[in-house]
Amino acid sequence: MKPVRVVLRILGWLLTPLVAWAASHFGGGIGATIAGGIANPRLGLALTVVAAALSGLLALQLWIRLLRYSPELRRALHVAEDATPDTDSLGD
Repeated sequence: MKPVRVVLRILGWLLTPLVAWAASHFGGGIGATIAGGIANPRLGLALTVVAAALSGLLALQLWIRLLRYSPELRRALHVAEDATPDTDSLGD
């Protein structure tokens, strides 16, 4: 049963970058949709990159804020307040 617990803990740790990755893809898609009407391709690409970066950073900040104010979620995912893996009880 311990290997299953370790695998689930690692998946919980990977949830933070997964949230930021998904949000950046969503923001990039919205940026690309908006950039479709722009004639200059470099400006359109820059708009897509900026939209992806901003949405990823915003989602990451909101996710960390949620983790900071939800001890139940931190305990379930085995992460610290700053969304880093909590390895103290890994041997349990």
